[in-house]
Amino acid sequence: MMSSPFRLDGKRILITGASSGIGRATAIECGKAGSAECILLGRNREELERTCAMLPDGCTGTIAVCDLSDNSALEEVVKIIGLLDGVVCNAGINKMRTLQFYTEKDLDDIFTVNCFAPILLVKHLVKKKKLAGAASIVFTASISGYSNVSVGNGVYGASKSALSAFMKYAALELAPKGIRCNAVHPGRIDTPLIHNGVTNEEDMRRDMERYPLRRYGKPEEVAYSIIYLLSDAAGWITGTDLLIDGGRSLV
Repeated sequence: MMSSPFRLDGKRILITGASSGIGRATAIECGKAGSAECILLGRNREELERTCAMLPDGCTGTIAVCDLSDNSALEEVVKIIGLLDGVVCNAGINKMRTLQFYTEKDLDDIFTVNCFAPILLVKHLVKKKKLAGAASIVFTASISGYSNVSVGNGVYGASKSALSAFMKYAALELAPKGIRCNAVHPGRIDTPLIHNGVTNEEDMRRDMERYPLRRYGKPEEVAYSIIYLLSDAAGWITGTDLLIDGGRSLV
């Protein structure tokens, strides 16, 4: 059987935010694509264990419980993991606020998890030489930080925009090492993040009508694109923003 460049056969992939949503779907699909091991990083051990149990046969799941807002803990995790072929910086949080109600804590919480933690994770991985020569790093950004501006989402959008900007600088600096960096920008995805009580079901139905494909995305649909960017098939792609939004950015 011939190997496909779109597969991840034998690759070791680190995934943050792997306890639910896009992170969980990415881990499962990485396993289906042939990944030898998925290192699942998150705060909730029980949910990480649930993700681990969902991995297909042939893919080993390794759990790393870590609060991404704790840089010292993040550095300790990096010390104990082996060489990686891929990294998915996926963890993210949001708090809907209009600008007059922003607090310093909102800014600190959202930017720390969505932007600073991925930057520091990549720093530690590079410094500790944990990335293979042809490794791929994929950041989960958002159309909120790309083109889709909406009331109450300013801090989240700004954090994702900053993450996308960092991705480009990282891509340039790491290219001589053969390490690629790219970002995916999902539109609204049906994950626990959007079922937070801020937006009711009727509002979500109306919002879906603004998407040309008339629905929100599925976590696995983002995972497929992440896997492409992790794979050798994307070996000449770096510094790129990939929109995955059902056409939302068109209108």
